[in-house]
Amino acid sequence: MNLCSKCYRDCRMKEEQAASAKVAMEKSLNPNPTTPTKAENDHQQAGFFTARVGPSSSSAAEASFGSGNIGDDREPEQPKAANRCKSCNKKVGLTGFMCKCGSTFCGMHRYPEKHECTFDFKAIGRDAIAKANPIVKADKMERF
Repeated sequence: MNLCSKCYRDCRMKEEQAASAKVAMEKSLNPNPTTPTKAENDHQQAGFFTARVGPSSSSAAEASFGSGNIGDDREPEQPKAANRCKSCNKKVGLTGFMCKCGSTFCGMHRYPEKHECTFDFKAIGRDAIAKANPIVKADKMERF
């Protein structure tokens, strides 16, 4: 189809909405189906949201299908500024250094003593040495 990623995603969303609306219309016309339809099985296997539509819940179905986005109840995520140095807010892009404290830093602030790192390197080092060199204590020998 030669679509960019955004156009392809939009096209897929429209197809999914059309398919789920078709299933909802079929269910509203036949309120007590004994077996689920093939389209409904495909959506359930793919992990898509399918609404149970009956005569009493038609307004809820319209609200869920009319919203356009299935995951609207979640709050929108704020994009993280992982491409900026946490100390000087300089853009670092791909040249940023990830610290063990979880932040990204530029070349000047990449060392823990330069950005006042909160990560406890000494405790991690002590634990690593303790795991690598367990204390070996021999059992006492019984003498005759």
